[in-house]
Amino acid sequence: MTPDELPARAAALIADGHRVALVAGHDDRPSGGGLRAVYLFTRGATADAPESRIELHVPLDPRDPRVPSLAALSFPAGRFERRMRDLFGIVPVDHPLPRRLVRHFHWPRGWYPMLSDAGDPPAFGDTEGPYPFGAVTGPGVYEIPVGPVHAGMIGPGHFRFSVVGETILKLKARLWYTHRGIEKLFEGRTPEDGVVLAERISGDTSVGHALAFCLAVEDARAGTVDPGVHRRRAVLLELERLHNHVTDIGALCNDVAHGVLDAHAQRVRERLLRINDEVTGSRLLRGAFGPGSATLLRPPDPGVLGSLAVDVAGIVALALGHSVVRDRFTGTAVLTAEQATDLGTLGYVARASGLPTDARHDHPVLPPPPRTVHAHTGGDVLARFRVRAEEFAASVAYLTTLLGDPPPDLVVGRTPSGTGTGVGIVEGWRGTIVHRVELRPDGTLGRVAVVDPSFLNWPALPVALADTIVPDFPLANKSFGLSYPGNDL
Repeated sequence: MTPDELPARAAALIADGHRVALVAGHDDRPSGGGLRAVYLFTRGATADAPESRIELHVPLDPRDPRVPSLAALSFPAGRFERRMRDLFGIVPVDHPLPRRLVRHFHWPRGWYPMLSDAGDPPAFGDTEGPYPFGAVTGPGVYEIPVGPVHAGMIGPGHFRFSVVGETILKLKARLWYTHRGIEKLFEGRTPEDGVVLAERISGDTSVGHALAFCLAVEDARAGTVDPGVHRRRAVLLELERLHNHVTDIGALCNDVAHGVLDAHAQRVRERLLRINDEVTGSRLLRGAFGPGSATLLRPPDPGVLGSLAVDVAGIVALALGHSVVRDRFTGTAVLTAEQATDLGTLGYVARASGLPTDARHDHPVLPPPPRTVHAHTGGDVLARFRVRAEEFAASVAYLTTLLGDPPPDLVVGRTPSGTGTGVGIVEGWRGTIVHRVELRPDGTLGRVAVVDPSFLNWPALPVALADTIVPDFPLANKSFGLSYPGNDL
């Protein structure tokens, strides 16, 4: 399709209930083409219709690559466009916020690292100046800069608070300090070798990214996968959800000075990591995946998992029964359902604001677990805490089913493309992960595009922090639980 045809087609898809799941630049010049922009729109399955995945491909003039901006139709599309411009030089025309996103001031002007002829990076220097933060002015307003280097093992990110007293008027998060070129590193590898890289996109989401990558490769190859493989994959995906959710349950308690509950949560986490090691030989569940395969050294014991669910329920009850903990959680950093919808948030952040998004139901590969009816969906820290707790219990129940009397195999109403391109969609523990793969004629990886849910959820944190006090920032930040490496690809 031509660039001029893109806005009307995209508007029709969004009006039909699709979301912009991915926008990716492509450099086809090595194979005799030009530049290309690919837009992936998805819509979840319903009782009346199967899931929908529609791609729009827009060929571009490599001498002057431009596309009409879709930012007015979709906030996530606007961010994808900014990333595509910084990495490929593809300009979104009439973008309402044409600031650089991935590029930092030391990147050479006119150097686009994802282009095939980018070569080695030229000398870096102060070519574009500091990032143009919007200043908030007025009586009593001052700024608090935090980061990018933090006192811990988290990734780098700069947070600039505009504050009156202790009340946050505005927060701006600046990320991409460690842009690693992950998508570029996939190029030329075999799909089997690509799994190792996918597992390391975000260390706490090894299963989610490896599974999304394998599903995309299998879609591109038009391969069929044994239902037993899918069941084993589902087991690993839920084990990853368990150890991450209990980690955050404890960390949230610790952020309101209830260190004893954090210690108990980390005790449970350690038991889960040891179970992971027994199941796969890796505490982070690595090495169990390949295209068309999934291997368990031994299945986890449902009885042990059930006892840990009781343990976690006790920790949660103690936390919510403590007046100080409950008071600090309630009404803090509220993200409304309207804000979550407009920003395109995913995962437990969206569900805590009342949005029922979940790729296990929207884009099923296995019979999905029963939808969890969350007790609180007010969009505050309390809701995000309770969603994690409820999903921990639901995952253990689902694992018990998978390991005991497996559910009937699901016949997905979608056939693999078999055209050398494929898409994998997975509900990781943070939210929906999307991988899109294009295979070269020799079977190696060409273009691999990755979307971690943190890319879509990071903009929601500053929105939720408006009118929150500065001392609650660590608590609010942890309640979102966002990934730096998942964002800084």
